[in-house]
Amino acid sequence: MNKQEFLLKLGERLSGLSPEEKEERLTFYREMIDDRMEDGLSEEEAVSAIGSVDAIAGQIPDDTPPTKATPKIRLKAWEIILLILGSPIWFSLLVAGLAVFFSLYVSAWSVIIALWAVFASFVACAFSLPVVGIVFIFGIHKITGIAIIGASLIFAGLSIFLLWGCKGATTGIVLLTKKVALRIKQRFTKKEVA
Repeated sequence: MNKQEFLLKLGERLSGLSPEEKEERLTFYREMIDDRMEDGLSEEEAVSAIGSVDAIAGQIPDDTPPTKATPKIRLKAWEIILLILGSPIWFSLLVAGLAVFFSLYVSAWSVIIALWAVFASFVACAFSLPVVGIVFIFGIHKITGIAIIGASLIFAGLSIFLLWGCKGATTGIVLLTKKVALRIKQRFTKKEVA
């Protein structure tokens, strides 16, 4: 691929950037190719030494700051009038939908908190029951003391498994929260096209 083809393909891939940023990037790669050609490489070798257009275009959005978000929806006058007239219906439905969504979200976090509380109680039992078991062993009920110490070992083992479950559930609900927030944001905004 020669320099002109490379810059043309790269320009097509950078269509999401502003014209100034696009020209700045193209100038940078044009000069890079020229510098390599001055070092003795042929035009094709200089272009291939830079890398593929896909790889370069994939790296550039990571370097650029995010574009300004603009509202997606542009309403006409008659649509605004209909929204105002229908507001008693759609607003109450919106509030009800938000209340259901919020209650489901709070319920999910309540389950997570309950799991962590059960984990904390298992850990407390794993550390406190051996003391009680030792008191029973040196007291009258030796078999009961041994059973209590055995129960503390069971609680210790269960607390290890429950820790993995609690961490997984917490990570899952946090990821779900991020995805839902991103979806909500995407519904109301779009990237500004340069």
